[in-house]
Amino acid sequence: MTRFSNIALAAAATLCPISAGADNLTTTVTNSYGLPGGLIDMPTAEMAPDGQLSATAFYFDGFGRSTLSFQITPWLSGSFRYSGTRDLTPQFSTYYDRSFDLKLRLVKEGAYTPAVAIGLQDFLGTGLLGAEYLVASKSFGDRLKVSGGFGWGRLGSRNNFDGFGTRDPFSFAGVGTGGDVDTSNWFRGDIGVFGGFTYDITDRLTFAAEYSSDGYDIEQAAGVFRRGSPYNFGLTYKLTPDANLRVYSLYGEKVGVSLTFGLNPKNMPVPGGIEQAPLPVAVRDPEGARNLGWATQPTARNALSEQLQDMLAKDQLDLVGLELSGTAAHVAINNATYDQPAQALGRTARIMTRALPASVETFRITFSEKGGMPGTTVTLRRSDLERLEHAPADQALAAARFDDSLRYGGMPAPVADRFPRFNWAIAPFTRISLFDPDNPVRADVALRFEAQAELGKGWVADGGTSVKLFGNLDKTTQVSNSRLPRVRSDAAIYAREDGPRLDWLTLSKYHRLAPDIFARATVGYLEQMYAGASAEVLWRPVNSRLAIGGEVNYVQPRDFDGGFGLRSRRTVSGTIPEFNGHASIYYDFGNGFHGQVDAGRYLAGDWGATISLDREFENGWRVGAFATKTDVSAQDFGEGSFDKGIRITAPVSWLLGTPTRQSPTAVIRSLTRDGGQRLNVRGRLYDTVRPSRQTDIADSWGKFWR
Repeated sequence: MTRFSNIALAAAATLCPISAGADNLTTTVTNSYGLPGGLIDMPTAEMAPDGQLSATAFYFDGFGRSTLSFQITPWLSGSFRYSGTRDLTPQFSTYYDRSFDLKLRLVKEGAYTPAVAIGLQDFLGTGLLGAEYLVASKSFGDRLKVSGGFGWGRLGSRNNFDGFGTRDPFSFAGVGTGGDVDTSNWFRGDIGVFGGFTYDITDRLTFAAEYSSDGYDIEQAAGVFRRGSPYNFGLTYKLTPDANLRVYSLYGEKVGVSLTFGLNPKNMPVPGGIEQAPLPVAVRDPEGARNLGWATQPTARNALSEQLQDMLAKDQLDLVGLELSGTAAHVAINNATYDQPAQALGRTARIMTRALPASVETFRITFSEKGGMPGTTVTLRRSDLERLEHAPADQALAAARFDDSLRYGGMPAPVADRFPRFNWAIAPFTRISLFDPDNPVRADVALRFEAQAELGKGWVADGGTSVKLFGNLDKTTQVSNSRLPRVRSDAAIYAREDGPRLDWLTLSKYHRLAPDIFARATVGYLEQMYAGASAEVLWRPVNSRLAIGGEVNYVQPRDFDGGFGLRSRRTVSGTIPEFNGHASIYYDFGNGFHGQVDAGRYLAGDWGATISLDREFENGWRVGAFATKTDVSAQDFGEGSFDKGIRITAPVSWLLGTPTRQSPTAVIRSLTRDGGQRLNVRGRLYDTVRPSRQTDIADSWGKFWR
């Protein structure tokens, strides 16, 4: 029997109805491409646990792959890969390549049926690793998993038979700018057959064997690899539930090794827990609740205001405004501490039961942002708080009412000496540059001092200055070859100055124009590269999943030394336009998925749109992706064809175990070019006012009593 027949029978066996215990085929193991699955080079229908984020580093002689994978949903995974191959082309000692993958599970494993998945490998890249596949996987008992499937492209280059249509072969001459989607080759050309199995020897040690349909034709033609055998073998040692070390025997010629580290934001606890416990609700004496005598005393309001302000300060909350009547109190708070807005709300309500007279039955709490701009007002009955303190949190949520603050006249009267309010911080940070062909990772470590002054009535002054401590961003030898005005590709020139630099210095005005409508105007040194002015309007109803905004900017490029000077808008490849701006739509799809579309004019004068999708978790982690297409051709855009990338937000509170609203975001772009680039304006409206939206408060309601 031929090898083809053997492997075809193995693939068919996984599709046959064989009685076996059902398994959901979830795994934290990844293959050499960083995809969820226990084989070596070949894919399986296995998926990672929902929400799993993993990083895999794989290496064998002359080959390296670093992959970041995310389990977007239980049935869809996505991966971004950066690979390097030594001596693959004469132009580079090491040829670096970026690629994106998607794997979709079509059928979940049943008691008698396998799981089936379809995948696209390097569907968004140069196509060097380009392949498509259809694979089935079945578990037999608790230890054995068998997979078999059909592959196209690289996965159809050995052990194959004629497929559908013709497929354009990969060539370096045909790569062009790369980074584009070419659907014309998908599932076309020869079809290869592959298969394999994994067996858990112990709870920590697993053996894998596979028959590969990847001929490594490109690498063999370049003389950097010899494929002596189609068989691969591997051993996996589970270091922890989310970390795995793997050793491989590859194609009868090489020994490879990979290391995978993972984490799952979905399974991490909501941050906090070691912070000081909140005060309990003070239950009133029924007789005291009918006593309104305090309301006639002229000095009562000031005394109550000072008491409430002191008690809130102990919980790291700022009292911004207060209005009192005999039976109702309206307070405005500034929450600079709690990343779970319901926690700030609950602590404020508890303190109000202890600081305010017993006759005050109605509590209105308004979230104040950016120097006193009012957001959402939450109304609670004091008697409900007394009754529900030890009941499930959702009962308190059902008793709460959410309204636009303008329903109650906006902000209550400001407390004495609240403005101006000054805040400052000093901390180290990093500037990172990725995917430089001469050095894939470059970074500077710098120290930044930033300060903010809230001046009242929505006025905010904000500034930051930094100094480089050490790093190598200034060592890059790459020179921009952009055909567009150089709005971002001259970033390396900004990194050459080691002295102190002004990162931003702005004056902003935040304002409420009407119910559900917010506005912002900002002037000054807006970011590292641009000074100018920015104006924005946002429509965001309290209880709506939809928000719509618009922004217009006037910009002038800053001097490269990071000082106060400005430079000409003329660059060697074009003139930077004075004006840019976007219309934006934001939508909460539910289940933690948030989408955004921005359409308009970008910094280089190109017109187009950016689509973003993020998955957010209750503990503040966020993983997302974005892509921008404009009227700039792939040739004019340059390498990468269009702007795209992924971003990960990690809340500091998760690391410290105490509440904080600091949540740095890491953005990984395949390459930063000049097309599709937006101005980086601090304090944009949607992110500023979103935490006080009803849905966001409700999503964090589990911490209302914490």
